[in-house]
Formats: sequence, structure tokens, C-alpha cells
Amino acid sequence: MVQSVELLLDDRLDAAVRREWRQVSGTGIRGQDAVRQVSNRPHITLAVAQHIDPETDLELQRGLLAPALQITLGGLVVFGGHRKTLAHLVVPTAGLLSLQRTVFRLMHHSEGIPAHTHPGDWTPHVTLARRVLPEQIGSAICAVSATHLTGHAVSIRRWDGEAKREWLIA
Repeated sequence: MVQSVELLLDDRLDAAVRREWRQVSGTGIRGQDAVRQVSNRPHITLAVAQHIDPETDLELQRGLLAPALQITLGGLVVFGGHRKTLAHLVVPTAGLLSLQRTVFRLMHHSEGIPAHTHPGDWTPHVTLARRVLPEQIGSAICAVSATHLTGHAVSIRRWDGEAKREWLIA
């Protein structure tokens, strides 16, 4: 199951993304708001692995500080496959890229890190809808505002997809 390190957004930006989730769902397409777990919140995934051992978790807690990063959600992107994922691109800043490199460095020996999450190959984004059929993607895009959304990152969490639990690490 997926293990991840994720950047959480301030209340205002979180609320704006949740509004867009509802706008997508309003078209009859399943937006991220359909996920009813308490831990479901807008986030930017910094790193993913199949397994993160307890020693790496300690290294992450020791090596990361609460972020003071401005976040700008830019244009929309569609990730492929039979079913699509609709997301806002995150405008990369030097601070965001540096944080992602630091997280990757702390986790680089973890099992099952996908190549697309390596520094230089990572696409920072905030997901709006997953598993969208190709014929629905146009409606999903039209439901979402084209304006850029701005805010700040406020904390970093660890997500354990197997245990379905989260905890703050910075």
C-alpha cells in the first residue's frame, strides 16, 4: 500500500480546493470530495514509497521543519491512463523544489519509490478528481475555475495508506 509524505495547505486554500472538488462533483463526476475519510484533504504529495520503515520516519521528523512556503495553484493538468486524474499544477518555487529534494534524500532508501517522484521528474499538483473517464474530462475541466489560487503550506504529514492513518511530522 502507498506510504507518502504530503504538504498540507492553509485553511483558505484548502477551502478553495474543496469548493472545486464540489464543483466537479456537481457535474455528476466523482470529485475528491466523494472520499469520506477524515484524512481526505487537499495536499501536495512530496514523496511516495511502498514501504517507509520506522527509522526513516524518525529521520523525516528530525530533518524537516514546518514549511513557510507560498503556494500558487496554476493551470489544470490531466494525468493519463484508461481513467484520468484532473489536478491543479502547483507553480514550482525554489523553496518547494528544495523541500521535495530534502524529503526524497531522507527517504531515498525506502522500498518502491516511483521514478516520477524523483527530483527533476516530480510534478507538484493538487488532485481534484481521480478515475475520470476520458469522455468526462472536458466537463470536469469546465466545472473548475481557471483562476490561480494562492495560499501557504502549513504543515507536513505522513500518510500510511495501509493502516489508513495520518500524522504530522512538521
